[in-house]
Amino acid sequence: MTTDRKKSARTLLEVVPLIMQGIRSEMRNRRLLDLTVPQFRTLAFVNRNEGSSLWEVANHVGLTPPSMSRIVDGLIARGLMVRKDDPDDRRRVRLTVTNRGQAILETVTLGTLSYLADKLGDLDADKRAAIDTAMEALRTVFAIPHGEER
Repeated sequence: MTTDRKKSARTLLEVVPLIMQGIRSEMRNRRLLDLTVPQFRTLAFVNRNEGSSLWEVANHVGLTPPSMSRIVDGLIARGLMVRKDDPDDRRRVRLTVTNRGQAILETVTLGTLSYLADKLGDLDADKRAAIDTAMEALRTVFAIPHGEER
């Protein structure tokens, strides 16, 4: 069976926002440690990419650097993240998640994973395997090497 890539693109365009809407709604409903989705995405990105710059995080989350700066300032004020001067470039600041931030990130992640696992619970093993295969394929297509932009 051959699937037209435009049909696959349309399906992605329709389904991904539904998934994100469900995740956002779940985070709001549970008030998972009072983190917004952009705050969660910021913490998660910096945790995976320790020493990221404000620009790199803003680019990943899809916000302007001034908007990201406000989010980062709030996370720093809550003790979830720290700024460190770059020893090689005094104009650059590196971001790092604190131990407290990592613990909260793990709690939020576990709650979100539980929600997603429940949503997938009614699917049979073959359909879940197909989802896993599709997600791995999408990861290779959309992965951006650290420090690069699309």
